Amino acid sequence: MLDAATTALLRAILDEVCESLSPYDTGARTYVASKILEAAIRGETMPDRLKQIGREALSEGPTMWR
Repeated sequence: MLDAATTALLRAILDEVCESLSPYDTGARTYVASKILEAAIRGETMPDRLKQIGREALSEGPTMWR
């Protein structure tokens, strides 16, 4: 289980990475969130690295996500 500070950080990173997406594009947001969360669970804690992981996940998706 992640603590409140880590959860808040992950949410802020997700919002930043997905700022160009519609808030209703839940599929893309969910995919990006899962990749960021997986990295955090593996021990990745650097915000810049988590943002990079999120951006990479966003670019991996279908072009309609971008």
